[in-house]
Amino acid sequence: MVLAVKSGQRESKESWGAVLRDLRTRGLNPWRCTLADGHLGIWAALAEQQPTAAEQRCWNHRLANVLDAIPKAHQAEASTWLKTLLYAETQAACERVRDQFSRRYRALAPKAVERFHHDWERLVTVYQFPKAHRRHLRTTNVVESPFAAVQLRTTAGKRFKREESATASLWKLLQVAEGHFRRLNAPDLLPLVYVGVQVVDGVRKPVTPKEVAA
Repeated sequence: MVLAVKSGQRESKESWGAVLRDLRTRGLNPWRCTLADGHLGIWAALAEQQPTAAEQRCWNHRLANVLDAIPKAHQAEASTWLKTLLYAETQAACERVRDQFSRRYRALAPKAVERFHHDWERLVTVYQFPKAHRRHLRTTNVVESPFAAVQLRTTAGKRFKREESATASLWKLLQVAEGHFRRLNAPDLLPLVYVGVQVVDGVRKPVTPKEVAA
C-alpha cells in the first residue's frame, strides 16, 4: 500500500522527518521494521522518531556495490559467494560465509570487503523476523519495482510546471501500480511481529514457563 508521496531534498533528514511525522499525524501507528537502502536521511530521521524500531538495509543494493569494487575477471566467482551468503539459513551461517569471502578478497579487492562489512548490523536484521517474511525484508524491490514505471513517465515528461501537478501524477501512477502488488507471505504472522514476539534465525523463540506465568 502506498501511504505517502512527498517532494523534498533527496537524502535529506528534514524531508524524511516530515514524511514520518505526516504518517503519524494521519494515524499510522509505529511500525516494527523499516527497510531502505543507503539514504542517510531516512536513518537519521528514524533515529529521532522511532529509535527502538528495527532497521534493515537492502541486500540488492549492498551486493551490487560490493561487486562493483571487484575486478571484472573475478565478479562471477564473487557473485556465487554472495548468493550463498544472501540465502544463508541462520545469521551465524551468513557471517561464516561473510568471513570466508573477506579472507578470499581482502588482498584482491579491499574496497569490496570494506563495503561488505559497513553497517553490517542493519543487513542481518532480517533474521529477527519470521523466515516466511525474508523475501519481503531482504530488498527494497517492493518500492523499486513500481517506481520503475514512475521513472519511465517522468523521464518522458522531462519536467512539470507545478509541484502539485507532479505530485498528483506520481500518486496516480503509484495507485495504478498498487493494483498489482502481491500479498505478503504468511500474513497470519503479522500480528505476532507487531506485538514484538521474539524471533531467532527466522523461528519464533520458545516461550519459557516464567514468561507464561507473567
